[in-house]
Amino acid sequence: MEFLRSPFVHHLDVHPFSLQKAAKSKGPLNFYGRYKRPSLSLFNEHSDTVLHETKLEDAWVKGRVEDVTKEKETWKVHTETGRVINGRNIVISISLSEQLNIPEWAAKLQTESEHRIHHIFDPELPEMVSESMPLMVVGGGITAAHTSIKLSRLFPGKVTVLKRHPFRVHDFDSNPGWLGPKNMDSFLQLKDYEERRAAIGQARHRGSITAELHARLNKLSREGSLTIADGEVVSAESDPQGISLLLDTDVRIEAKSIILATGFTPTMPQQEWLQKLIKRERLKCANCGYPVVEPSLEWCPHLYVTGPLAELEIGPVSRNIAGARKAAERIVLNRM
Repeated sequence: MEFLRSPFVHHLDVHPFSLQKAAKSKGPLNFYGRYKRPSLSLFNEHSDTVLHETKLEDAWVKGRVEDVTKEKETWKVHTETGRVINGRNIVISISLSEQLNIPEWAAKLQTESEHRIHHIFDPELPEMVSESMPLMVVGGGITAAHTSIKLSRLFPGKVTVLKRHPFRVHDFDSNPGWLGPKNMDSFLQLKDYEERRAAIGQARHRGSITAELHARLNKLSREGSLTIADGEVVSAESDPQGISLLLDTDVRIEAKSIILATGFTPTMPQQEWLQKLIKRERLKCANCGYPVVEPSLEWCPHLYVTGPLAELEIGPVSRNIAGARKAAERIVLNRM
C-alpha cells in the first residue's frame, strides 16, 4: 500500500492539520488525489512521532488478556503471564483481526492441503516463491487488490484474482456523511438496535477498492501480468499437483497456491474473557451481540468501548481512524 484510503485529517494526533504540517518539509508527493490521502510512509513516521511525544511507548504492555475482573472501584486486567494491571477506568478497544473469514470450501481444503492455502492475515503466512506459482488471490476488496498487484509484479502472468462480484469502486469504505450530523443525526434517532445494525450494513462499502487501484488492476490485466476472474466457488479439489476450483459460471480454475483476502468475520468478538465479563457484570448487548452503550461509550461505570465494539453508537466509521478519533473525543469529554 503506497497511500492510505483515508484523507490527511485522519491520523493519531489531536490537531486535525498535524499530519499536513509534518509533511511541509517533505514535499507534495506525500499526498494523493483531491482528498490528500497521505502516503503510508508519511503516516507511519507521523504516528511514531506522536507516540514518542506522548510517551505512550512507556506505558505499553505486551500480553494476552485472560480475564477482566472488578474489585470495589478498581478494574483488574489479568494476563496470561500472571501479571495483573489495575485501573480506575478501562477501555476495551479490541479488533476483529483474530476472526479470519475462511469460506467453507477453503476450510475443507486447509485440512487436506494446509501448506497450499493461507489467509493473508495468517500470522504464519509463508513467503511466496516461484514454486508457489501459479497462485490465486481470493477476494475483491482493497487487501486483495494490493496483494494481487504486488504478486503480479513479482510473478507476471502467474497470478489470478478471483472475486464473487464485479469490482466495487468507492473513494472510502463509507460515505463521508457518516463523519458528521448529515447521516449520524438520523442514525442516533433510531432506538431499535436492529435498525441501527441494518443501517451500518447498508452504509459500509464492503469489499470495495479505490478508483486508482481499479485502474492499476485493469492495466495489469491488459498487459497479461494478472488474470481477473469472477465467480462463486461451487466445489474445490486438491491433489499433489495443486488445487482446482469449479465456479458457478462452469469455469474451472487451477493453482498451486491460494491466498485468501476474504477479511474478517464481523460477528461480536468471542474471546472467553470478554464473554465472562459480559455475564459477570450483566452488560447490555443488542441481538447482534454487540454492546449497547451510553453516548459517552460507557458500557457500565468506568468501562468504555471503542473500535468495532462501539459501532452501534459511533456508526459505520467506528472501525477506522476517524471512528477512533470520534470515540476518544466522547470518552475524554465524559471524564472531564
